[in-house]
Amino acid sequence: MKLIILDRDGVINHDSDAFIKSPDEWVPIKGSLEAIARLNQAGYRVVVATNQSGIARGLFDMQALMAIHQKMHEAAQLVGAEIDAIFFCPHSADDHCDCRKPKPGMLQDIGKRFEISLRSGIPTVGDSLRDLQAGFIAGCAPYLVLTGKGEKTRDKGGLPPGTLIFPDLAAVVEFLLKKPVELSV
Repeated sequence: MKLIILDRDGVINHDSDAFIKSPDEWVPIKGSLEAIARLNQAGYRVVVATNQSGIARGLFDMQALMAIHQKMHEAAQLVGAEIDAIFFCPHSADDHCDCRKPKPGMLQDIGKRFEISLRSGIPTVGDSLRDLQAGFIAGCAPYLVLTGKGEKTRDKGGLPPGTLIFPDLAAVVEFLLKKPVELSV
């Protein structure tokens, strides 16, 4: 099975320092949903892993988050894309949970759910250092996109070893789909 793990805000949709609190505020980044459709067509299972501390902060509730995710699923389906699962952390940094990125708990849960070792080069795509750190710690191959907070993340430095940098999700997908496939004998 081919699997890819995507952050949500700043990778699939435009981010906001004030949080995405309602379906009306969720706006896809141009080309991101089509990129997911290309991944699906190439046999990838697409999973979203997203920190959503706005819930712990009281900025929105679970019903609003589910409505945002429903809009994302519907928008994806309109272009022939399928998001297989969405994992999210509703906690704040003060909760010290294991699922909040940069900790790897959420990504490890994805590996367990899909019965796949993340250490097999599973790509994880994010726009923030914590996205990349969580993926790296879990054994994934980190990809930074320059959408969302990506340019600031790149400029700040300290990226995990082996991080590849691309303008957006569509460019990551183009790269992944052109990589040679290793055949086992």
